[in-house]
Amino acid sequence: MWRHLIIVLAASLIVACAAAPPSAGTKLDPLTSVTLVYSALPIVLYRDDPAHAAYARNFVSLGPLLVNRSGHHEYFLWLGIWNTNQTPDMEERRDGFDSIVLFVDGEPLPLELAGWTPESIGASEPVYPKPVASSLDAYYRVTLDQIRLLANAAELQLRTSGRVPRAFEPWDNQDAARASLQRFMQQL
Repeated sequence: MWRHLIIVLAASLIVACAAAPPSAGTKLDPLTSVTLVYSALPIVLYRDDPAHAAYARNFVSLGPLLVNRSGHHEYFLWLGIWNTNQTPDMEERRDGFDSIVLFVDGEPLPLELAGWTPESIGASEPVYPKPVASSLDAYYRVTLDQIRLLANAAELQLRTSGRVPRAFEPWDNQDAARASLQRFMQQL
């Protein structure tokens, strides 16, 4: 009898843990010794790109970062920029991402690029895994209040600047990524 009860309780705990939304991750950079806190699941935005191919799409993965240097906190937004077509020209792939505007519930939130490498945020290696091998990383300095706006947003859209401005919207259902962003905020 007790044995069955213990098995049922253990199975219930395993199911409860599996059903819990992913929490934020924490990483100690091996070279710079900064502590990096990040969301477990980035938000994925997309846009159709029929000029390149019939089913071509451009994607942007978006995730928050806390960089903690011995108690001095800085906040960044990571963008993983990638597409389904093979664009070899680096300038073309980076075009428009020097400054972007996030529209959070219709309100514009302009952001300027801090850098294209982890070194621009004080890290020696990327925090978020690359969505695809050819993706580019971009980092934008933000405030905690701006991340809070993102976490509580009902609608989110991203627009680039550049020669050909582009608009990105959420890919499919982003409930798990939004829950992960809210867990990131709770961990701070």
